Amino acid sequence: MPFSAPSPLDPLHWLDRVLQHEPGRPFLTTPGGRTLTYGDFDSLSSRLGQALLKRGVEVGDRVTAQVDKSPEAVALYIACLKVGAAFVPLNTAYTLVELEYFLGDAQPRVAVVRPQTLADVTHLPASIQFETLDSTGGGSLMDLAAQPENASLPAAIAPSALAALLYTSGTTGRSKGAMLTRSNLASNAVTLASAWRFTERDVLLHALPIFHVHGLFVAVNTVMASGSSMLFLPQFDAAEILRQLSQATVMMGVPTFYTRLLQQPSLGRDAVRGMRLFVSGSAPLLPETHREFHERTGHAILERYGMSETLMNTSNPYEGERIPGSVGPALPGVEVRITNPEDGVPLDASDTIGMIEVRGPNVFSGYWRMPEKTAAEFRADGFFITGDLGRIDSRGYVHIVGRGKDLVITGGYNVYPIEVEAEIDALPGVVESAVIGVPHPDFGEGVTAVVVTKPGAAVDEDSVRKALQSRLAKFKLPKRVLFVTELPRNTMGKVQKNVLRDTYRGLYGTEEAVSG
Repeated sequence: MPFSAPSPLDPLHWLDRVLQHEPGRPFLTTPGGRTLTYGDFDSLSSRLGQALLKRGVEVGDRVTAQVDKSPEAVALYIACLKVGAAFVPLNTAYTLVELEYFLGDAQPRVAVVRPQTLADVTHLPASIQFETLDSTGGGSLMDLAAQPENASLPAAIAPSALAALLYTSGTTGRSKGAMLTRSNLASNAVTLASAWRFTERDVLLHALPIFHVHGLFVAVNTVMASGSSMLFLPQFDAAEILRQLSQATVMMGVPTFYTRLLQQPSLGRDAVRGMRLFVSGSAPLLPETHREFHERTGHAILERYGMSETLMNTSNPYEGERIPGSVGPALPGVEVRITNPEDGVPLDASDTIGMIEVRGPNVFSGYWRMPEKTAAEFRADGFFITGDLGRIDSRGYVHIVGRGKDLVITGGYNVYPIEVEAEIDALPGVVESAVIGVPHPDFGEGVTAVVVTKPGAAVDEDSVRKALQSRLAKFKLPKRVLFVTELPRNTMGKVQKNVLRDTYRGLYGTEEAVSG
């Protein structure tokens, strides 16, 4: 089905380019042996685009997807680009309570869910068209896509048009949607493909989820931008990764992937002889993990730094020293500066700690339906205030030293403490709580709750965790719940989370500070 010719600043340009020269090139292969060529993938995404049009999707509408990882789920993202809709991927771990919030805020024309979720959303507004998609590529959406029809397709869509809405946890309560344009996605993927030396001969080992920046807009988009291929695993399994490494050239992962690979006795130079690059992100990689992986495999893991709002900002070099604990210099076309957190004045001296701010074609256009929040997060000269504290050394390498908003990054997922604290504080017998991130050898940081209870209250660790299971996604659940008689406070009465982090930093068996 012919769609409008894409702009060079449009992700569809990559697909169009391969289709013109080599439509039979493999795009995606599953462990079961299923292979989709670029031509197959184009046809699949076009049929899904037609299905969306049948459900009334128009340019600018939102399409949410809380579905299991599958080739069809990736094709749904491209289908949204083809019809001009904004793709809204949602974590599969979100509870029904959380899902209802996202649907109410995004107000999608179509919401795609797993079949088992459908019965739980029948009470939601009739304005939302619900379709299903399962992990094997079945469901009502695929049934709809199988019915041939040539609906009228949209004209060429501007590079500045909304392409995706990514929800990121808020420091004052509910999540906020970061609006990413088509040119945001295109420019960042082209930059990464160049910086990391991707070619059509590369094969990416893909074991990441596809509901956030890393697995979708870094991994999949970079593959498409370079015309390369990927081995598409449903989830991370260390033993399966080792079996597949001989077929791949690049792997992208979160620190947890690498700590678990290091637990495999067979990981060594022979196992990675065909690999040229290992990338880590979404959470801090412990320097000890970096060093041990290099000793075992001869590969220095390449760390980079990004956010839902900005995609990728910095990267350790492909050629040159990859410094443990650093996320490398700014990517080409991206500006990174350090400012005084109090007044926003740039700090010129190297190694001076301050607020990290970024500007570039990768930076999002603002928060969905939150103009005041958007205005507050941008400087007058266009720099975005990341909320991360860091420094830039004399060589231009960025080092993240802390997070100004108390963000916890666990296993590659972002958790803002206030959301967990609100649920704990609402429990009977709880006076107050403080949620912190504590260094964890497997997850980077472990979500940890420190709780004050009323005298005589029958509240313990198991009861708190059990009460939260139906309210919060699994990755947000505290790994430990600790009890104290009072929380440490400064003279202004503010809880001193830095004191709590220092007190419990050896809780999970690692004393080394988590680095950026």
